[in-house]
Amino acid sequence: MTTPPALLIAGHGTRDDAGAEAFRAFVRELGRRRPDLPVAGGFIELSPPPLGEAVAELVRRGVRRFAAVPLMLVSAGHAKGDIPAALAREKERHPGLTYTYGRPLGPHPSLLRVLERRLAEAVDPSWDPAEVTVLLVGRGSTDPDANAEVFKAARLLWEGRGYAGVETAFVSLAAPDVPSGLERCARLGARRIVVLPYFLFTGILPDRVRTQTEKWAAAHPDTEVRSADIIGPEPELLDLVLERYEEAVRGDLRMNCDSCVYRIALPGFEDKVGLPQQPHFHPDDDGHHHGHGHGHAHSHSHAH
Repeated sequence: MTTPPALLIAGHGTRDDAGAEAFRAFVRELGRRRPDLPVAGGFIELSPPPLGEAVAELVRRGVRRFAAVPLMLVSAGHAKGDIPAALAREKERHPGLTYTYGRPLGPHPSLLRVLERRLAEAVDPSWDPAEVTVLLVGRGSTDPDANAEVFKAARLLWEGRGYAGVETAFVSLAAPDVPSGLERCARLGARRIVVLPYFLFTGILPDRVRTQTEKWAAAHPDTEVRSADIIGPEPELLDLVLERYEEAVRGDLRMNCDSCVYRIALPGFEDKVGLPQQPHFHPDDDGHHHGHGHGHAHSHSHAH
């Protein structure tokens, strides 16, 4: 029987200790779910262990093939550039190592079900959904393609669920910000607003969403505003990561690159077309033990 490739989970990283531990606990749970697979996980930045250490752990366990899944909701700079470049570096560090790269989680129907559940937890059961406006708040990116994916998730969440509307905002790097998103909801006539963070785990940015929401609500007492919880390590998320793993192993990736700034000249982003990518430097990474791989540029790839 052929041994299946190992599973490597690539996380964004956070300065929030609880958020980093939630990621590590999630990786451990994946390992318990699939005892037939070596499973490891690491971060691109901010949190230990770095991605290179996770790869080294798999190599120590005898792994020669793995599939990497980015534990990210949208395909922004980390998923498009930093992780592929870091994986290319690890291949240089560990001769004979091969890998495939999966796609981000995206607005998958199972995640939409979790978001719907978070909304149900946040509202009064007596409320009519037709009287509720939802503000879906994403991380925010300098990549327009990534921001557009959050708008897509908002539209898919709205379809067929009967809410008055689902608006979109971002907590960093992109407009509209949270106060502006709430103001838009109010100007559209909303009297009941639920702010829904589009985040997998707790952390500094989801906390900032809640703080900004509470500040706006205090200044607008005529509008009822509630905060929903993050997605969290739900069974649907575990299943989806394993689905993305199986896609990567089969080579069935179906990546959509029609609006990627590294391939298409979008207004204001023309300089990014074909831009070489470099591994994101992690201060805990021991790259100097293996040669300075983090200084090598690699062409951007969506792992087609």
